[in-house]
Amino acid sequence: MRQHFRLAPAFAVILGSGALPALADPPRVVSDIPVVGAMVQEVMGDLGEPTVLLETGGDAHHYQLRPSQARSLQDAELLVWVGPELTPWLARPAESLSQGRSLGLLALPETHRRDYGSAEAHEGHDHEDHGHDHDHAGHDHDAHDHGEGDGHDHSGVDPHAWLDPENGRLWLGAIAASLSELDPENASTYSANAKAAAEEIAAQDQTLRATLETVKGKSFVVFHDAYGYFTEHYGLMPAIPVSLGDAAAPSAARLREIQQQVQHENATCAFPEANHDPKLLTAVLEGSDVRQGNALDPEGSLATSGKGLYSAILSNLGSALADCLSRP
Repeated sequence: MRQHFRLAPAFAVILGSGALPALADPPRVVSDIPVVGAMVQEVMGDLGEPTVLLETGGDAHHYQLRPSQARSLQDAELLVWVGPELTPWLARPAESLSQGRSLGLLALPETHRRDYGSAEAHEGHDHEDHGHDHDHAGHDHDAHDHGEGDGHDHSGVDPHAWLDPENGRLWLGAIAASLSELDPENASTYSANAKAAAEEIAAQDQTLRATLETVKGKSFVVFHDAYGYFTEHYGLMPAIPVSLGDAAAPSAARLREIQQQVQHENATCAFPEANHDPKLLTAVLEGSDVRQGNALDPEGSLATSGKGLYSAILSNLGSALADCLSRP
């Protein structure tokens, strides 16, 4: 026998009106580069998906927004980006956003920042204990002005700070906090997702320490000066960069200088970089016995942004270094 149920009056009114209470949509989020978009995705989980401005194959340091991307940025409720030190092409659009709609990760007071040119001070330093002085008020964060050739001003803050996994863990929490302010109904989900992702990074950090322990003290060459946070954190030799921090083409004089440094430091390996022509690296290594390792992709420029990309960038970087540097 079929049973019949009576609806509660209030529920009947809702059904009668043809509408159920709608859950709030998650915030519309835009990020600058794939690795930051991946971190936002880790925090948002299944609630939403951020828009990444830098297209696959784009250069984070030198890029021009398309009109459709500029519109998506203006429609966004939150921009999550590293900062103008990495993506100067985004500085002016970010300034035009309403107050509170931009989260600059590099500018967070707790972020560990290092200056270009500070590698010598950290050579041989095991960066396991982050006893940093986070007060960088004296730093000129707008001094990342690069000219051409020998006119480069290779000073100021190094923006590639996500390659320190402790910054990555910090940034996950900051992203969760910003999303929670915009979407308090889902605050607990954002917090839980950020905590879980941070725990995964911590576990991966210990694995990478063990992987890289045997290659400490070995010199290597990279395409551009983007790896200081990684080498500092894991106590590796500072990399010898062919190009400076903005990945601009080096002068002939700089190439000769790098060739001398490669010989003086007895470099073991050289690593090309995704999205950059390897010819410069080949020119530097001409006549040397330095072997070439796998291409590095510190920004995830050739990858599809999404959950797991941040961990993959760290893992692939560590594996590439260990694989080449550990060979006899």
